[in-house]
Amino acid sequence: MSDLFKKAISLGLGLTVVSKEKVEKIVDDLVKRGELAPAESKALVNRLVERGEEEQSQIKSYIYEQVQRVLSDLDVPKESDVASLEQRIAALEKKVVELEGSRQE
Repeated sequence: MSDLFKKAISLGLGLTVVSKEKVEKIVDDLVKRGELAPAESKALVNRLVERGEEEQSQIKSYIYEQVQRVLSDLDVPKESDVASLEQRIAALEKKVVELEGSRQE
């Protein structure tokens, strides 16, 4: 899983870095070589950037799901579990203070 995780992160970072600057350069090169009409270049850049963003979003979702699955497999408590325990501790501390107060009376 470690390799898959690293590949997913690298791909996501690659799409982020590549998206706007590199796509514009590649499309400009296509226009200069006459392989693409200048009028079509902006639309192509937009489509490619959108696709990169979609793929990046999918990779983020995949990574999030995998991290959640691993945390669940390892029985790592969620933030809500910790908050619930903090509330219970606070309630118990309050009762201890009340009981100690009643003993002194």
